[in-house]
Amino acid sequence: MSVQSKSNKFLYFAYGSNLLSHRIHINNPSAERAGIGCLHDYQVSFVTYSKRWKGASATIIPKHSKVVWGALWHVDNADLENLDRQEGVHENVYRPLQVDIVLPNGEKVNARTYQQTASPPDVQDIRDLPQDNRPSVAYWKTIVKGAEETGLPKNYLDFLHHIPHNEYHGPVDVQLPLWLH
Repeated sequence: MSVQSKSNKFLYFAYGSNLLSHRIHINNPSAERAGIGCLHDYQVSFVTYSKRWKGASATIIPKHSKVVWGALWHVDNADLENLDRQEGVHENVYRPLQVDIVLPNGEKVNARTYQQTASPPDVQDIRDLPQDNRPSVAYWKTIVKGAEETGLPKNYLDFLHHIPHNEYHGPVDVQLPLWLH
């Protein structure tokens, strides 16, 4: 698929639950996978407790020499409000950012992504996340499954597999397959 801009669509960089096609299509049925890319000098972390997911949700934090791999999606401009609502922009949970994403071929594209308004603790190793900043099992599985589905690099998949979860195995309030619970 082409990552180039399309008429009446915007480019969205997903690094959390929206890596998974089933998840993004719940609220954004127009999303079309455009490829993968990398956000330089950032790292994934977790901070705000999500009642929906029963654990901390993902964000990106500036971190020199780190990278965040993710999915690039073409989304209809008409779905921008849906995506903002899903990310809690109106509740000041996340704020939208325009970021430069590096494609596997080295080309750069500009995409919309989201960053939490709350700041997570600064940990040197993701395995040291405090208990209150860990995702639920279902949320963690959604991210890992989405990263695998997206075809993210093996070393990044290994990083995701080392993210500790909060041990919550119960139901979550998201319309996803039971294999995630």
